[in-house]
Formats: sequence, structure tokens, C-alpha cells
Amino acid sequence: MDHTAPKTTTKSNTLPVIDISPYMDGHDAHGRISTSAALHTACLDYGFFYLDISKYVDLSEPEELIRLAQEFFDFPQDEKDKLALKNQDHARGYARLKENVTNGKADNHEGIDFYRPVENPDKAKPLWGENQWPSVPGFKDKYEKWMDKMKALGIIVMEAMAAGLGMTSEEWQDLRAQVDDSFWVMRVIGYPPLPNDHDGFSCGAHKDYGCLTFLYADPTRGALQVLSRHSGVVDSTYSLPGGDNGVWINADPMQGCVVVNIGEMWEIWTNGLYRSTLHQVVHKESRYRIPFFFEPNFDANIAPLAAARRLQDVASNDDTLRSSREYNPVVYGEFLLKKVGSNFEGGGKY
Repeated sequence: MDHTAPKTTTKSNTLPVIDISPYMDGHDAHGRISTSAALHTACLDYGFFYLDISKYVDLSEPEELIRLAQEFFDFPQDEKDKLALKNQDHARGYARLKENVTNGKADNHEGIDFYRPVENPDKAKPLWGENQWPSVPGFKDKYEKWMDKMKALGIIVMEAMAAGLGMTSEEWQDLRAQVDDSFWVMRVIGYPPLPNDHDGFSCGAHKDYGCLTFLYADPTRGALQVLSRHSGVVDSTYSLPGGDNGVWINADPMQGCVVVNIGEMWEIWTNGLYRSTLHQVVHKESRYRIPFFFEPNFDANIAPLAAARRLQDVASNDDTLRSSREYNPVVYGEFLLKKVGSNFEGGGKY
């Protein structure tokens, strides 16, 4: 792909493209400054961006993961059901088509969820079971290698974002300590075509509730839609709290990139300076996606950061930087349990 593209875009209906490679080159101090500034702008304007990782991973790796996912989802239903969520903690394992629920409506997708392994697993304890792996040859080994790379990428992006916020080295180390044992989640999702009479979406409008989402998807276009507050040609409008209008823009796969979005923990860390963005999925044909959710530590206490408050104090007259409310601290694990408990048909186990 063309690596000469600018690291930021003007406000438009196109998500910015950001090259993370300067943070993998210890000698590119100027490139790091540019990347961190681009991340800060993207988080202010969209909460979404493309991250160019073509110098970080061999792109044949995620393509192979998509192939393995398709092989699993092509299994007979009774074979897939051997990994059912109920076998473990009702969070780890396979969810059937329409078993996942968003905004009270069944989502037209199936998937397998993996969480960070825990010590002394107990499937009777919320989120504390064991991961269930498909019998597809090579699946577990290749996915675990990808997970390791995404965990490392999470720390890299967090450091770049900390610099973009103007955090001191000591403040960055304190933030790093909240994510250095990330309670990550990996999803493998299969989307069949959305039936014309289906009362819902492939995945309904929602915000991610953790830290950073790294999404790799097959080349299908016109499926992932991101809510933007910027004007432009749109497919539909959406009413936002406060009477503002948003528009859905497409976040189509881009060669060499993952789509990244910030979750609700970044909203708290920045006291509303960055906002987690609504997004939804509408599929007209089969598609496969493998989002990796880089999350805080399970016991991390998430509270507004001093660096974000400094920015808000300096720009107290700028409506785009000033928060309308004070964000309360949360313990991430407690927040996660409440969210996961409403994800599945019947309200979830918790």
C-alpha cells in the first residue's frame, strides 16, 4: 500500500489513516510526534481510525485466520454447539446465530469468544471459565500467536496515545500499570447475509466498553458503519442526545490496516475529551471478522487522567474539549460483568 499518505485527514466522512511504524523505530522521534498528534486528533474527531500495521505483521497471518474461521463456521451446527457458552462460564465459547443481543434485538451473526486465561478457572464464577477451542487444525496455535501480537500492539498504541495527550513519562507508567495485564477479549465472528425480513441488524448500534478494539475483516465492503457528527453525503441520519444529528459512514476494510476504535474506558480516562463512538454492522453478503479487544486489567480502577484535565482547563471555552459532566471512576472488571450479562438471549447468566 502507499505509505506516503498523510497521517491525518481534514474533517470529512473519511476516517483518518495512521501509521504506527514510528513507534517501532526507536530512532524516529519526529515520526512519533506526528503519529501521537494524529491519534489525538482522530480520537477527538471520530473515536475511530485506520491503523496501518503493514510493517508490524505479515498480512498473510490475518488472512489465514479468516480462512480458519470460515472452516469452523462451515461445520455442522451440532459440531459447533459442542463449544456452547453454557459449557463454561456463559461468556467463553460459541454463540449461535441470533444468540447475541444488542438493544433488545437478536444480532444476525454467530461467533466464538475467547478471554484472557485466568488462574484457578471456575466455570461457575462469572468470566472465570476456560476458553473452548475449535478442532480445526492449526486454529488454536495461529490465533494465540495473533493474540500475542495484538496485546503487544495495544501497549504500543497506548503509549502513542499517552504522548498525544501530553502525559509525562511518570503518568504514562501509571497508565501502563492499568493495562499491563490486559483482560483482553478475542472474537471470531461469522455474518451470513441479513434476511430482508430480519427485525434487527447483523450487529446493532453499540459502543465498545473497554479500551481499544483492533478489527481485521475480510474485504467485504459496505458493512461496518460508524456514526459521524460531520456533514456530508450519507445513507441515513441518526438523532444524538442533545438534539444533534449524526450520520452513518462506512468503515470499509483497507489493505494493510486494522480499524481501531476507542471504548468507554478512554471516555472515562479523558473525562469525556475522547468519546466512544456508536457503530453497527449491516451485511448483505457473508463476511468474517476477527476483532481483538485490548482492555484494562480486570482490577484496574479507571478514573479521569490529570493530562486530560489539563487540556480541558487550558481550553475551557472550547465546546469540543469541555465535558458536560464529571466522569466517575469504575473498576473495570465490575463494569465488564454488567455489560457481558446483557449480551445474550435471555439476559445472560449474570
